[in-house]
Amino acid sequence: MKLKVMPELPEVETVASGLAKHIVGLKITDVRVNLPKLINLKPALFRKSLLGRRITAVRRRAKVIIIELSRSKRIERIKRNNLNQINRLDQLTEYLVIHLKMSGQLMYLRPADSVQKHTHIIITLSNGRHLRFRDQRQFGYVRFYDRAGFESFLAEHSFGPEPLDGFSLSDFRELLKSRPHSKIKPLLLDQTFIAGIGNLYADEILFYARVHPLKPAGRLKPVEVKDMYVGMQKILRKAIKERGSSVELYVDADGRPGNYVRYIKAYDREGKPCLKCGRKIIRIKIGSRSAYFCPKCQPR
Repeated sequence: MKLKVMPELPEVETVASGLAKHIVGLKITDVRVNLPKLINLKPALFRKSLLGRRITAVRRRAKVIIIELSRSKRIERIKRNNLNQINRLDQLTEYLVIHLKMSGQLMYLRPADSVQKHTHIIITLSNGRHLRFRDQRQFGYVRFYDRAGFESFLAEHSFGPEPLDGFSLSDFRELLKSRPHSKIKPLLLDQTFIAGIGNLYADEILFYARVHPLKPAGRLKPVEVKDMYVGMQKILRKAIKERGSSVELYVDADGRPGNYVRYIKAYDREGKPCLKCGRKIIRIKIGSRSAYFCPKCQPR
């Protein structure tokens, strides 16, 4: 099955958690930029900004990977010698923000591993390994920010709540009440409403809850809201456990494909029998997006 969707929450979470196991604690010793349009600074300044930085954390927010970087040696010395400076120093954490978009890959590789076509950024780490960003379609990006720039980035995108991070059924109910006229499939895709869900998992959540993708949020029955919430939790967690769905070019940080494709019930199954009732899955267009659903199990 060839799935043409960008990596969503489970895929990005898989890459971020995989990288965290490998690169936290390492320093950046070299940076090579082969395609400057994918970064937000001039290559020389981008390289200078990263050299010598220690990686202190790797995490995900919505569909972006965030790599936290330590201070310079001078600032680290101040912190060791003057504990009163800690609060001020914490404000000097810097960040790499990486969006994979449609075809981006962020992999932890050995220097001996062949450099594949479309590898645009290579970051060498203090253990000799590489962090390589590859993007065939060139829609992704790698951006360096200081704390102020990072906060501006977050404010600009206004990401909604994370569906797996302290997100309750009552939270979900309240969100839906705030957008009663919005059709549910586009609403799930709105990153300011809930962060991280895209085409594939929205279709799977709606199939699980037996909800038509065009149903307005305000017309959802209480049982449908509950089933959507339960489906969201089960499906996203299962997809993370299976290291995501191998969309067109998606691989994890070690270059491995994800396994969740085998569990897909609706997405990209147009014309195939519903796994619950046998009716054919159909596809409709909602704006520029497609929605796959069973007309019998998910009546309008």
